[in-house]
Amino acid sequence: MSATTDAGHAGMCRTGGLFNFVMFKQRGKLLVLPLLAVLFVTYRETESDLLTFGLGGVVFGIGLALRVWAQMHLRFRLRTSMNLTVTGPYAYIRNPVYVGNVFMACGLCVGAELLWMAPFVFVWCALFYTFVVRYEEASLTERYGEEYVAYVERVPRWFPKLGGAESRTGASALNLLRPSLQIECLTLLYWVPVVLKEVLPRWLA
Repeated sequence: MSATTDAGHAGMCRTGGLFNFVMFKQRGKLLVLPLLAVLFVTYRETESDLLTFGLGGVVFGIGLALRVWAQMHLRFRLRTSMNLTVTGPYAYIRNPVYVGNVFMACGLCVGAELLWMAPFVFVWCALFYTFVVRYEEASLTERYGEEYVAYVERVPRWFPKLGGAESRTGASALNLLRPSLQIECLTLLYWVPVVLKEVLPRWLA
C-alpha cells in the first residue's frame, strides 16, 4: 500500500469512517433507488390526477426552491469562490440541499400516484442521509475547525430554528439566481418518466 493510499485512509477515518464515506460517495445512487421503484410499482395507486400531480408538484416545487436558494449561496456547482456557507437557507439548517432532495423525492412519489410510498421514501432518505452528513460534518470540521464547530452549535442539522437566525442575501447571491435556476431546473426531467408512466397506458389502451 502506497504512502498516498495510507494518507487517504487515515483522512477517511478522521472524517467519519469507511461506512459513512461509502454512503457519502454513493448518495446520488441511494436517492435514485426508491425513485426507480416508483416507476414500476402500481400497487394501490391513487387515481386522481388533480390530487397526485397537484400535491406532488407543490411538494416537489418546495424542494426545488430550497435547492435553488441553497445553490445561490453554496455555489459549488457554479464554480465560484467557496468558503464556509452560513447565509441563505444555511442560516436556518445545515443541510438544505438534502432536505430539498427529500421533498423532491416525496413529491415524485405523490406525482406517481403512490401516496402510500412517500413515507417510506422519507424514512429511506432520512436513514442514509444521516450517515452522509456524519462524514460531511467530520470533513468540514477538519477543514474549517472552530469556525464550523461554532456554526454547528448555532444552526440545527435538519429542523430550522427560526428565532435569531440571520439570513443575508446580498447582491452577489442574487446575481447567481439565474444560473442557479438553470442548473437546478434540470431536475424537472425527473418528472418525465413519472408522466410517461401515467400517460403511456392510456395511449396504448
